[in-house]
Amino acid sequence: MLRLLTAGESHGQALLAILEGLPAGLHISREDLDRDLRRRQGGYGRGERMRIEHDQARLLSGARFGKTLGGPLALLIENRDWPNWEERMNPFAPPPPALEEARVPRPGHGDLAGYYKFGFSDLREIAERASARETAARVAAGGVARKFLKEFEVEVFSHLLRVGSVQACPEGEQWEEIRARAEASILRCADPQAEEKMKAAIDRAQREGDTLGGVFQVVALGVPAGLGSYSQWDRRLDARLAAAIMSIPAVKGVEIGLGFAAAAQPGSQVHDEILLGREGRLIRPSNRAGGIEAGLSNGEPILLQAAMKPIPTLQRPLRSVNLHTRQQAPAGKERADVCAVPAAGVVAEAMCCLVLADVFMEKYGCDTLQEMKAAWEAHRRRIGPPRAT
Repeated sequence: MLRLLTAGESHGQALLAILEGLPAGLHISREDLDRDLRRRQGGYGRGERMRIEHDQARLLSGARFGKTLGGPLALLIENRDWPNWEERMNPFAPPPPALEEARVPRPGHGDLAGYYKFGFSDLREIAERASARETAARVAAGGVARKFLKEFEVEVFSHLLRVGSVQACPEGEQWEEIRARAEASILRCADPQAEEKMKAAIDRAQREGDTLGGVFQVVALGVPAGLGSYSQWDRRLDARLAAAIMSIPAVKGVEIGLGFAAAAQPGSQVHDEILLGREGRLIRPSNRAGGIEAGLSNGEPILLQAAMKPIPTLQRPLRSVNLHTRQQAPAGKERADVCAVPAAGVVAEAMCCLVLADVFMEKYGCDTLQEMKAAWEAHRRRIGPPRAT
């Protein structure tokens, strides 16, 4: 029901997002579009590109007087670096005579696989769209989905669990406290002691011309039970969330709840017991399932963890091969981050918001926000509010 399309190249004129399927009557502001774009550009270990761009989204269509009309939203994010690339990225003019082609693929990037698919002689024509710069358009659209979810008392945030070999341990705290600490942290880490060690690891990797990956967690609070479906494989909420998170460049693994750790435990230590609470309400003393069972939300906070590999552009390049000369050569170099895991967490928030907004519309209708809220309130009266801790 909710569909997102993006367009644009890393060093092109702009990025665009078309978000189709939103109900009429949702109030949105410039801040709703730009807040997460600023958060995406933050973080310790980011590269020079983030000092050039100051991302802001322009709303071109789909709203009037700050309120959605029920039609597609068109969002545009201009690339401030475009004037420096206009000659090399012009969509109409012929290539300049002195154009230097990228011919040496970077291990871990889409360069070589894209070459096998399209056969481009200049790997720039692959890297421009495969770049993670595209995720800025997703984050702008995700800001709209986040505003939509707030109408239903759903909050989505992320925090860092790991950078390289440094593990954060924010256990034992309430979700709101973890969220507040993450927002106040340059690394979006709720464990101050681990954060200092992470920064030291990033500094060390930078000195060595290397990069670092890590693990982040996305938390969705206030999601009512019964969203998604077990009826078909592609309607299962966990499958849709996992696919959305895996679509983020450099993400190589996704867990929900205990994830892989569940495979090492007996069932008695994995499944969340069902108890009878006050006023006859069913409660869970644990949330090892991560808020999803049988492809459906179960009323507990949704917990997802994702692993991001180190960025493949290294200042001390790995070995590769020149595709024109077939000679051994060091991999190509460009401006790049040393660590972008906190930014990936913000992108994952956007993707999670988009998926959750989609399943909300499936459950409660999608023509007007007013009609949806009436259906949501009726459903909540029947099942009770979700658990937020």
